[in-house]
Amino acid sequence: MLSRATQQLISERLAAEVGRVGGEGRRRLTLVYPSPYPVAMSSLGFQTVYRLLNAQDDTVAERAFLPEDDSDRDLIVTYESLRPAADAAVIAFSVAYELELFGLLTCLARMGLPLLAAERDGRQPLVLAGGPLTFVNPRPLLPFVDAVVMGEAEPSLGPLCDAVFQSDSREAQRQRLAAIPGLMVPALQGDRPPPLNRCDDTALPAKAAIWTSHSALPQMFLVEAARGCSRGCTFCLMRRSGRQGMRVVPKTRILEAIPENAPRVGLVGAAVSDHPELVSLVEALVDRGHGVGLSSLRADRVTEPLVEALVAGGNRTLTIAADGASEALRSALDKHIHADHLRQAATLAVAAEVTQLKIYVMVGTPDETDRDLEEFAGLARELKRILGPYGKLAVGASVFVPKPNTPLAHAPFVGVAEAERRLKKLRQDLFGVATLGAASGRWAAIEHLVATGTRDTGLALFDAWQAGGSFAAVKRAVFGRGLGRIA
Repeated sequence: MLSRATQQLISERLAAEVGRVGGEGRRRLTLVYPSPYPVAMSSLGFQTVYRLLNAQDDTVAERAFLPEDDSDRDLIVTYESLRPAADAAVIAFSVAYELELFGLLTCLARMGLPLLAAERDGRQPLVLAGGPLTFVNPRPLLPFVDAVVMGEAEPSLGPLCDAVFQSDSREAQRQRLAAIPGLMVPALQGDRPPPLNRCDDTALPAKAAIWTSHSALPQMFLVEAARGCSRGCTFCLMRRSGRQGMRVVPKTRILEAIPENAPRVGLVGAAVSDHPELVSLVEALVDRGHGVGLSSLRADRVTEPLVEALVAGGNRTLTIAADGASEALRSALDKHIHADHLRQAATLAVAAEVTQLKIYVMVGTPDETDRDLEEFAGLARELKRILGPYGKLAVGASVFVPKPNTPLAHAPFVGVAEAERRLKKLRQDLFGVATLGAASGRWAAIEHLVATGTRDTGLALFDAWQAGGSFAAVKRAVFGRGLGRIA
């Protein structure tokens, strides 16, 4: 039975949702996001799959999430009907990044299901996984799932449902799933991923179903402005050579996808600021009465008309990415962002009365030294002078993690101690200049472990999860599985 607090929380969140959809029929699926509700509802991929599944004939897809309160040991239920999340033929996880593997394990346990796929049979739901992590490395997921949807999910949803619901046994389900392009069934196909799915351009844009004040992006309707990227940053999975370039969604199709009553619109894309119609698109949205939000902008695309349009759309923070700490590192990363671009962005922010400039930077990139970090701190001081006494400068610092399928896939990880030292130095150098939100060197090491790992890596994280999920538990489990040491 659900606790009163959990029932109240779900009731409040449902009451705040606008645009919720519901399917009808006998084919029941539970979509699970292995992070809490506010994060899930800011995921365009999760919302898109929810919307598309419920649009299919005879299909009901309900949502479940990683509980925020670890002291509440209720079984996880779906928000739509308060049914046990495991009361469905299919449990489908959307996994965005490496560290959500712990959340996936917690969700399976809180559903009352065996965590290892080998310990489940036809009496339990089929467990699937998809999402952005499949673009990186699905192998650590394989001990826990029956199948993985690789790449873009849109082409697979219909065939996947037919394969599951028109089969009379678990073996038949697996056989039919394995025949679908882009589906990975480890029990039949081993650990070698198939090519990534790619949807037809006519399926674009992806769009949300729901906006809510309880999202991490409050009252924002998410819609895709572009998919992929035409640039060649050597650290990025979305770089042009790996994803067939950038697919731009025409302005008219974007506008048609947006409900008139949406308070705010979030334009989503790896390179949204490279959209050739971006300024006129933002202006059109503002004219229709929408607030407008964007993910971080390319600093070389920040222009006076764009900043003015964003301010008219309610933005008071301008977010840009430097990535490399110095001019030399940005050049080595093929970033093509220069200090002058960042200075110009700050100047335009001041002119438009933007109250905060936020810059993303990575530490631990190849060949980085303290001089590179000091160069970034010097640039930050310049930017703060441009912003003046009332303008705020914020820095978001992450630790570089080499990812498969990029030119830097085999670059060394900087190591936990060195990552923490560099973050500490950056914090000291930026004191009094900018607020710093910094990642953890420890969790970056686990991200690297999963990004480059195997099925055995997933089992090591399972061991660590059973032991409490701390960094020390991960180190012990990795060493205990014979996978070496975490530096």
